[in-house]
Amino acid sequence: MEKALFGAGCFWGVEHFFREVPGVIDAVSGYAGGSVGNPTYKQVCSDRTGHAEVVEVSFDPAKVSYGRLVELFFKMHDPTQLNRQGPDFGTQYRSVIFTHSPEQERIAKEELEKAKASARYKRPIVTAIEPAKTFWPAEDYHQRYFEKHGGSCHISYAEAVAQ
Repeated sequence: MEKALFGAGCFWGVEHFFREVPGVIDAVSGYAGGSVGNPTYKQVCSDRTGHAEVVEVSFDPAKVSYGRLVELFFKMHDPTQLNRQGPDFGTQYRSVIFTHSPEQERIAKEELEKAKASARYKRPIVTAIEPAKTFWPAEDYHQRYFEKHGGSCHISYAEAVAQ
């Protein structure tokens, strides 16, 4: 099992999306990239901790590659929006890939270049690629939020595959 760490706006939708991907074993909403240990949702939403809302994806690389997850990441949100997704704004909603190894960094950069060359986006892609920092799981009420309450804020896995 391997781990990937993605920020693409509100973590509820990102978590829900990655749970649909065959080969993904788990997806956990949380925070990464900031300067405060064990941050709370309220702290992160203050836009003063430096954290992004992220999802830690645990996956079986024999069933889904890291490259495929990154490719889907670019399809499931708008990577051209700086520090926002839809109505949510602030650095906590930034588009970011946190990498766990030089190999993940290489693959993420390759997928970024493919996305830039795709003509899919009318504006420049602003997704950051950074070394992974500590992942802090979000509070329990954020986990599997759409399974518990319904709703969505990102496209579905089926829509991403169809693109």
